[in-house]
Amino acid sequence: MKLRILDIRTLTIASSLMVGCLAAPTGQAQADTNFPKKILRFSEYIKNVTENNYAYVAEKLNIPISDAAILTAGIRPDPEIGMGYFDNNQRRLNMGNGFTADLSWTLELGGKRKARLDLARNEALLTRYLVEDYFRNLRAEATLIFLQSLQSRLTLEVRYNSYLTMKRLAETDSLRFRLGAINELDARQSRLEAGAILNEVFQAQADWKALLSQLAVFLGRPQSDTLWVPVGSFDAFDRRLNLPDLLTTALNQRADLKAALQNKTVAEKYLRLARANRIPDLGLNLSNTYASYTRNIIAPTPSFHQVAAGVTVPLKFSNNRPGEVKAAYFSTRQADALYHQAEVEIQSEVTQAYFQYQALQKQVQQFNTGLLAEAKAILDGKIYSYQRGETNLLEVLNAQRTYNELQITYYQTLYDFAAALVDLERKAGYWDIVL
Repeated sequence: MKLRILDIRTLTIASSLMVGCLAAPTGQAQADTNFPKKILRFSEYIKNVTENNYAYVAEKLNIPISDAAILTAGIRPDPEIGMGYFDNNQRRLNMGNGFTADLSWTLELGGKRKARLDLARNEALLTRYLVEDYFRNLRAEATLIFLQSLQSRLTLEVRYNSYLTMKRLAETDSLRFRLGAINELDARQSRLEAGAILNEVFQAQADWKALLSQLAVFLGRPQSDTLWVPVGSFDAFDRRLNLPDLLTTALNQRADLKAALQNKTVAEKYLRLARANRIPDLGLNLSNTYASYTRNIIAPTPSFHQVAAGVTVPLKFSNNRPGEVKAAYFSTRQADALYHQAEVEIQSEVTQAYFQYQALQKQVQQFNTGLLAEAKAILDGKIYSYQRGETNLLEVLNAQRTYNELQITYYQTLYDFAAALVDLERKAGYWDIVL
């Protein structure tokens, strides 16, 4: 049995649950009508998630933040200017006064600036891989919620159709009781069953609307103005896949594996920077001093300018404790080990997801052999026999429950099958899901 879900009939039934009245045997149960509904197709949904999901928008901002860090890493040490004034405080002896001006600058040696830039650039690339991996998971999670809402809506339809069937049976039994064809106990039992199924309808409706609320979170839009109603089909999830090809694709395309490999490069760049930081920098300075003339009779001195230049070499006693270099070295080894671990885990994840997909593929095929049609035929036969007085109400109720459970199990299996493909593609690092 091949099913295309959410056709016009399904939309009509589900819409009636949202805006119509469900007539219970003992009264009316009014559904809410607060929200205008808008049909949401999968392509539009994913596009909105990509553009409007606030968590993803915040995650993408890490990219310009990392780009700004590159600009910071390229900054050279600023020069320093010093100004001074001196007065010998000997007015009576006319010792004079003067001014000084100093210019100093740190000259970085060992390629520190280049090492900082290389590290910042590689960290920016790592950030891009992490953002790509974030979207890989976000897209899959958003798709699963979309599929859950479709499956929940189908479950709601099953409950609602079951309620309509039992409601019609209860109305018929009420008439048959008045005509004396059945006893009062059977008539009351059918009304009671209709009321119990109606409660299941209300719960299924609440579960469906809760999933619609989660859709609004992924869309980044408040639900106060519009109720998004997803539509789609479970028909497009049957694939013929090859495990070796999936493993190759995963090792080439998974963004988190690219990030793990890039993390090795970042660790190596950090080690290079740590080694460069151990090379002493030179301090360059240039000074100019002006002293006014001295007029005292003991040692008269004419005014003069003094220009001096010098180099400052720090004594790097800290080089005897190379903790930063050792930490950076072991970080490179750690990053290499984590990369190989990620390779092993990804291959295991893809393999498990592939076998799970195959198992659910077989389960769906088993349903398509006619189980649902057989259960529906049995239910119709039991209802017909009951109305002719050839069987009892209990057999009808058992047939109804069996048919309901089989339908719900089928829709759950359809969802599990679709979710297995989503999970497999997420773990294989590619995407071609359409509904």
